[in-house]
Amino acid sequence: MRDDPLFYIAAAACLVVVAILILGISNFGKGTMEAAKKSNRMMKLRIVAQFAAVVLILLFVWLSGGRG
Repeated sequence: MRDDPLFYIAAAACLVVVAILILGISNFGKGTMEAAKKSNRMMKLRIVAQFAAVVLILLFVWLSGGRG
């Protein structure tokens, strides 16, 4: 399972989602209009990255035969 490169790609995608989430939340509290717009863009990007991560996880599970 952990020898599969798709496992590492899916894990990296999850870390990217977390990083985007942290950046978006950190901009959210700054209070300026520019920061709010940037935070909104980051959250939209997070949704796309999260979708990609979920697809990669499902692909990994499907290709591994659900053996986990």
